[in-house]
Amino acid sequence: MSEKINQIVEELKTLTLLEASELVAAIEETFGVDASASTGGGVVMAVAPAAAEEVEEKTEFTVMLDEVPADKKIAVLKVVRTLTGLGLKEAKELVESTPKMVQEGLGKDAAEDAKKQIEDAGGKVSLT
Repeated sequence: MSEKINQIVEELKTLTLLEASELVAAIEETFGVDASASTGGGVVMAVAPAAAEEVEEKTEFTVMLDEVPADKKIAVLKVVRTLTGLGLKEAKELVESTPKMVQEGLGKDAAEDAKKQIEDAGGKVSLT
């Protein structure tokens, strides 16, 4: 050990229990660790988890048309036209060039509804 470490250890030996307890509390607060965790009988200072990040619930969804079986293309095309307002040519190009975005910025309910309609017609859909 270095001279600095030896000096700190010697200084720690002179602390009273109350002072040692205060030192532990100060170390926990300063370095964000928890000295109460133990493994195998020895005291281990575990790093406290970072502040729990708030998980934001997603509010906007994108409907992606992933795949369209050949025998379901016309049914899916009709649903895509209804959902998007695209013309026949544009909707046909979208359906034939999967994976493609059908709609974006939808609320959860609207996205789930669009997904259900396309799946009912035979297409494979994902929400992102």
